[in-house]
Amino acid sequence: MLLNELTKDYRIILASLSPRRKELIEALGINFSVECSGEISEEFHPHHIPEEIPQMLSLRKSNAFKRELTEKEILITADTLVICNKRVLGKPADRDEAFSMLRDLSGKSHTVVTGVTIRNPKKILSFSSSTIVFFREICNEEINYYIDNFAPFDKAGAYGVQEWIGYTAIRRIEGSYYNVVGLPVQKLGDSLKEFILSFS
Repeated sequence: MLLNELTKDYRIILASLSPRRKELIEALGINFSVECSGEISEEFHPHHIPEEIPQMLSLRKSNAFKRELTEKEILITADTLVICNKRVLGKPADRDEAFSMLRDLSGKSHTVVTGVTIRNPKKILSFSSSTIVFFREICNEEINYYIDNFAPFDKAGAYGVQEWIGYTAIRRIEGSYYNVVGLPVQKLGDSLKEFILSFS
């Protein structure tokens, strides 16, 4: 059965204000609404395994949702982080941090991990997806141009794969491109099907 048929009797809620995640779920062809999630702490302890942090944060966002869900509502939350040389890169706080992150990514591979949580009052399903991204060497002039002309401050690792730097500096990608944008839509679609069919 098509996903849009499976979801038609449910109210799907995306608890994210990210325009990129909204566009990606729209591409699945399902009806959904956007509601802001509650505030959470994005802090984590050094002993946490870096690849497990996004899933942990997506669960935290789900549990912090501002109201109780009804039986026919399904909540989706997500969090994306960049991991380079075992260092976790979230959203840069300022220009200096954005520059530092991009300098660190230059000429290296890094891993983009998105954690996703699907929840209703009876069940919770959580997973993560990883993609390896390979950057060529980028010079300071290119980094400054990107920071000056685009919006790196709301993006993990200080870059958007769908922007100028993605077109000009990324040599190749291993895994889901859409995961780097902010949501592994293929895996989300399959997981949403699994989640709904488990109630049949």
